[in-house]
Amino acid sequence: MKKDFRKNKTKGKKLFPNTDLCVDIKTSLRFDPLAVIGRSYLGVLTHDKVDHYTFTETTNAGKRNPHVFVGKFITITRRDDGTLRLNFRPVDTKHDFCPSEYASHVANELFWALTSLLEK
Repeated sequence: MKKDFRKNKTKGKKLFPNTDLCVDIKTSLRFDPLAVIGRSYLGVLTHDKVDHYTFTETTNAGKRNPHVFVGKFITITRRDDGTLRLNFRPVDTKHDFCPSEYASHVANELFWALTSLLEK
């Protein structure tokens, strides 16, 4: 297996992207009988033996409503049910503030953020 690593641009952590083909994953979920398509689950993935993994969902692992986009004007978070929430960042209205220019920047950033998020 090749040890290829890349730096995560937002946190500076090393990532080791791997693809394991033809594996069995046993899931132990707390609230869903089967994994729901498009829903993110928080938990622990254990490599039990060759070609077999076990995923156990936990209730308090990870950050609640993680940021999926952080821009200059808006922040987008993903809720537990998969919906996106838009949050406006603080606005500095003291120095040469132009409402129409601000609205234009927010619209541009919102367009690019949602375009990149909805393509995934």
